[in-house]
Amino acid sequence: MTSPSTTITTAPGAAPGAGAPVIGVLALQGDVREHLTALAAAGVTARTVRRPEELAAVDALVVPGGESTTISKLAVLFGMMEPLRARVRDGMPVYGTCAGMIMLAGTILDPRSGQETFGGIDMTVRRNAFGRQNESFEAAVAVKGVPGEPVEGVFIRAPWVESVGAGAEVLAEHGGHIVAVRQGNVLATSFHPELTGDHRVHALFVAMATAAVTR
Repeated sequence: MTSPSTTITTAPGAAPGAGAPVIGVLALQGDVREHLTALAAAGVTARTVRRPEELAAVDALVVPGGESTTISKLAVLFGMMEPLRARVRDGMPVYGTCAGMIMLAGTILDPRSGQETFGGIDMTVRRNAFGRQNESFEAAVAVKGVPGEPVEGVFIRAPWVESVGAGAEVLAEHGGHIVAVRQGNVLATSFHPELTGDHRVHALFVAMATAAVTR
């Protein structure tokens, strides 16, 4: 269910700069290791977070893909739901991928019984909107704020965003559906950039977190 506590520093030759944030990856369930590796490649120290005291020790947080219902239940079990909601309200930078996007939504169209979210983005999401596991796919996605060619998005039982509020900014769409959103210090994507070896979306989040720490 969870892995031992892990800290991954920056890639060899890529030491973090002055004021670089420490970024946690919520390690309750999902593709934690891949995010730790992507964040290290993007130039920051990254560590696993599963307890409130570990959350208090990081400047920003990634909520990985996995099962949103499981993440919700484990967040309550580990005493993380309310502390995380409080940190989000207080402006902590957070990035959610796939299930992480669902966990950052204000509204889920089709929640499982008892499913809760951390909130952070005024958006309504639909779970598993792009289909089941065997309908997973990859597609090039142009993401606002990510320079260069489109990002290769990996969509695995991915949600999409049905609608956003006035405070949320749409960063990307695919097939007429919203797949990347930002609101203040909170970023969310339907797809998994951590699975591709392209760390530009993580670099965008690191830049957001760095700006928040140095502000």
